[in-house]
Amino acid sequence: MEQDRSSQSRPPHVLVFPLPIQGHINSMIKLAELLAIAGFKLTFLNSHHNHERLVKFNNIAAHFERYSGFQFKTITDGLPLDHPRSGNWFLDMFEDTMEPKMKESLREVLVNSSPPVDCIIADGFLGFALDVAKELGIPIIFFRTSSPCCFWVYYSIPDIIQAGELPINGSEDMDRLITTVPGMETYLRCRDLPTFCRKLDIEDSIMKLVVKQTRKSLQADALILNTAEELDGPILSQIRTKCSRVYAVGPLHAQLNTRINAKHGESYDHFSNTLWEVDKSCMFWLNKQPNRSVIYVSFGSITSTSREQLVELWYGLLNSKTKFLLVVRPNSVIGKDGEGEDVVMELMEKSKDRGYIVNWAPQEAVLNHPAIGGFFTHNGWNSTLESVVAGVPMICWPQFADQHVNCRVVSEVWKIGLDMKDVCDSKIVEKMVNDVMVDRKEEFAKSASEIAKEEIKMVQWRPIHLKRSKAETRTRR
Repeated sequence: MEQDRSSQSRPPHVLVFPLPIQGHINSMIKLAELLAIAGFKLTFLNSHHNHERLVKFNNIAAHFERYSGFQFKTITDGLPLDHPRSGNWFLDMFEDTMEPKMKESLREVLVNSSPPVDCIIADGFLGFALDVAKELGIPIIFFRTSSPCCFWVYYSIPDIIQAGELPINGSEDMDRLITTVPGMETYLRCRDLPTFCRKLDIEDSIMKLVVKQTRKSLQADALILNTAEELDGPILSQIRTKCSRVYAVGPLHAQLNTRINAKHGESYDHFSNTLWEVDKSCMFWLNKQPNRSVIYVSFGSITSTSREQLVELWYGLLNSKTKFLLVVRPNSVIGKDGEGEDVVMELMEKSKDRGYIVNWAPQEAVLNHPAIGGFFTHNGWNSTLESVVAGVPMICWPQFADQHVNCRVVSEVWKIGLDMKDVCDSKIVEKMVNDVMVDRKEEFAKSASEIAKEEIKMVQWRPIHLKRSKAETRTRR
């Protein structure tokens, strides 16, 4: 009883624990800040590697000092510091290398926490956090940072297999509709499934891992998704048939921008949580460009391209009628003996009159700049939501994870972009850029603007709150 009285005299202590990948950290640190604004005590548990990158490239310590109950703690992700951590590395390394060490470290942090942690919000891919939470008697909420549509596809994979709709029977089968994902029967094709579904082996270890983690997410006390009812209502209804406590609390970056502006008078570029050094010189370049005249090209924090792919993309951009801002991360171009870096330097020299190339850009600020008229994107969920809220139409070139599903939703359901999956040809790039930026500019701009207005309107009044369930208020064992 004494512990109950002391816990009631202080704000609830929430531990937020992301998967150690840029996109997951991005949305989860925004959720953590929203909870801090609401008066919760927050512990943000990050990997040593990623926390060091955050500190190196951002004013993270100074920014979060404004919240008296906010603290950062770190644990190992189980990998050596010099591991490249690019591509789909975490799926290959997760179960054997990362999970055992992270599970042990999480338990140690929770046992030694003072004050005790009242609730865990863990990345939905970190299913082991549920085991630790149950062992210690701590309520746990899973946050799935990918799109609701992809979460639902992941969940449905066993049903797709059972119905005989997987495996895919060669390239001629790619445009066949998948009919066993409720709510998506009219538009989801084999081509739009996550890339691991293209393997002939339906016992593939990565596929089984993704399904396992997804279905385990529904065993938590609640599930958080970074979306809004207005965007994903039909799919949220399907997910709620499996888990009634589903909270749509997004788009989180827009929620946070609204509250930061109201509380501190700061805009969307008030704080960067990127793991890369931002080159803000591109903003000065954008300031010199006419409204809606530039296409922004960025494929996220872990996608790599071949030298040949980059050249095709670049020639397509150069031959279009549009100026471009192109992001090429260091060491993201795959080539022999430094060929990747050489081609980047060559393209930078040749792009001076038509484009601007940077290692990394302040993406939210770029997408909200009046000079931007389109976004050529990999369709990571954060990037997709940022484009939706900014009212910027998309050209979609997905690579892995939830990106193929997101691409299909953008192009076929919301109709605010074009689908370029599975191809990388300069002629197609040129045509799609001209469609979005010139020939069908007003059509796409109108569709994107209508969705953006609806989202902004809803964010302005929608409160962020999670009601306490009986599980969340039970006495710690």
